[in-house]
Amino acid sequence: MQHVSNSRRSLLKFLGLTGSAVALGGPTFAAKHFSFGKPSVTGHGILDDAPYKLPDLPYAFNALEPHIDAQTMQIHHDKHHAKYVSNLNDALAKEPSLKDKKLEELLTNVKGLPDTVRTAIRNNGGGHYNHTFFWMILSPEKQEPTGKLADAIKRDFGTTDDFKKQFSEAATKVFGSGWAWLVKNGDKLSIVTTPNQDNPIMDVSENKGTPVLGVDVWEHAYYLKYKNVRADYLGAFWNVVNWKKVGEFYEA
Repeated sequence: MQHVSNSRRSLLKFLGLTGSAVALGGPTFAAKHFSFGKPSVTGHGILDDAPYKLPDLPYAFNALEPHIDAQTMQIHHDKHHAKYVSNLNDALAKEPSLKDKKLEELLTNVKGLPDTVRTAIRNNGGGHYNHTFFWMILSPEKQEPTGKLADAIKRDFGTTDDFKKQFSEAATKVFGSGWAWLVKNGDKLSIVTTPNQDNPIMDVSENKGTPVLGVDVWEHAYYLKYKNVRADYLGAFWNVVNWKKVGEFYEA
C-alpha cells in the first residue's frame, strides 16, 4: 500500500470512507475502497452499512465564533450536510452497480452515470465532498499562508492580500448558490467558481483543477449572522481559514 499523508488520511476519515486498501493519487483525496459496517442507526439516522456517513466536525460548533456562529455551524452540518449524505446513499441504493465506486469516480464521471441517479449523485455527492472539504479548511486559530503555498500565492496573485481580494470578489459574484475555489493545475494556482454543489473535479464543470481551498456561498452558510451581506461573511472567512491544511493540500 502506498504512503498516505496525514492530510489525505484525515480527509478519507472525514468523508466517512473506510477500507483496508487505500490508494491515493490523481486529482482528489477520496478513498479507493470503502467497506460496510453492521446495520445500525447512527445519531443522524444514517445506516452504518450505507456507503457514506456524516463525519463529525473536528471542532466544536462554537469554535469559529464570532466569525461563524454556533447555530449556523450546527444547522449547516447536522441538517444540510447530513441530508446530502442521506440523499447520496438513497441514490446509490437504486443503482447497486455503483456501490463499490469511490466518490472520486462518481464525481469525475457524472456524464457517464445512469440517467436515473445522475442528478442526485451530482448534487448530493458534490454536497458531501464539498462540505467535507470545507470543514477541513476551517480552524479556530487565525493563520496565514506559509512555505510553498505562500510562495505560489505570491507568484500567481501578488501579495496574500491581493489574493484574498481577488478570491472574495469572485465568491461575491457567484450568482445564487455555489462555491468559490482555489485550485491547482500542476503547481499553478487559479481562482474558479462553481454553481450549486458542483466542484472542480467534476467532468461537467467548466472550471477544473485540484481544490486546495473552498468557500461555501450558499445562503445557509451565512444568512443567520450576516443576512444577505455575503461580502461581510467572506471578510470574516479569512479569520478562520486553516492555512496549514490548505498548504498540505497544495503540496500533496
